[in-house]
Amino acid sequence: MKRPLPPRYLTPTDLAELVGVPLETVYQWRRKGTGPRGFRVGRHLRFDPEDVRLWVASLMEEAA
Repeated sequence: MKRPLPPRYLTPTDLAELVGVPLETVYQWRRKGTGPRGFRVGRHLRFDPEDVRLWVASLMEEAA
């Protein structure tokens, strides 16, 4: 990833903006198990920036 990731956990909106997809796509990835690992803090969904980086790297490897 060329843009640095923030030093905090990402919200679904943050992730959608980061990869340039609609917010609903992030939730579809979650339901299908195809997106980055997420976790719940109470009722709020969050993503670890490092997990997002690894997920993007794996997508890039598959595409190569």
